[in-house]
Amino acid sequence: MTSPTRIAVLLVPPCSLLQVGALTRVFAEANRQAALYELRFVSADGAPVLLDEISPLPVTGSAASIKPDESVLVLSNGITTPDTPPLLQALQRLAAQPLLGGLGTGAWWLAQAGLLHDYRATLHWPHLPAFGERFVKVIASQHVFELDRNRFTCGDGVALLDGLLALISRQHGNNLTEAIAGALSMERIRHGEDRQRVPLLARLGEKEPRITEAVMLMEANLEEPLTTDELARLTGQSRRQLERLFKQHLDMAPTRYYLQLRLEHARHLLRTTGKSIIQVGLLCGFTSGAHFSTVYRGHFGIAPREERFDRGQKAL
Repeated sequence: MTSPTRIAVLLVPPCSLLQVGALTRVFAEANRQAALYELRFVSADGAPVLLDEISPLPVTGSAASIKPDESVLVLSNGITTPDTPPLLQALQRLAAQPLLGGLGTGAWWLAQAGLLHDYRATLHWPHLPAFGERFVKVIASQHVFELDRNRFTCGDGVALLDGLLALISRQHGNNLTEAIAGALSMERIRHGEDRQRVPLLARLGEKEPRITEAVMLMEANLEEPLTTDELARLTGQSRRQLERLFKQHLDMAPTRYYLQLRLEHARHLLRTTGKSIIQVGLLCGFTSGAHFSTVYRGHFGIAPREERFDRGQKAL
């Protein structure tokens, strides 16, 4: 039996209870199968770390206590911290660890320490624009997670769970991660090519509620799509006004945006359910299996049947 993988989680304030809870729960579920991981928490200086500025979390030591055979996950929920130079120096000493990872906004600190040059990397979506602009030597990604050689980065929230499951899957296979996802009541495990979904309201602020309202109507009517005229009437504007707003703020027509929503939902159903391809097409507003397959291939570059086959499911 192989020795457990040793992981030191370096907490960089601010950190949240939710992040720490998700991290420990995922590895605890993995260890229910076998003693696969040894997890411990450290801080830059060895002092306890406040979670959500409420609960102090004791740690086992400082960053200097990390052993050469330990993988390191940098966990953070922000991009500002006091005493930054000592933190960056501590990170730079960890360049040769078996695995370096950034969770939440951990990729920011790895990039600032020069540890992500020429690596694909991602972090929690609100910080992605600034990340891409500041760290030009990093291949910034909007994906929910990135596993690039011995570098691992992921977003926050559900993206953190998806990323950790992908990491465990690479080390121990899909059966274990499916068991963990079941224990966590996760309906779907997202894959590396999935993008972080930036909420529409976050992208537009509150200045264009009519677009947000139209998209909410689209999402509620995927099986029987509304026409653009119906969307305009239900949101209290003319068709021309609606089309102008979508072009101005989303750079596409409402019909195109609606089609993308339906196709993304279809891909989700193909990956996570046993419904036939015809059933999936009907549930996403397509009147025939042939039309659905043609449009799906045109958008994703792969037929629905191939999508399901690639995911290890029976082609129907």
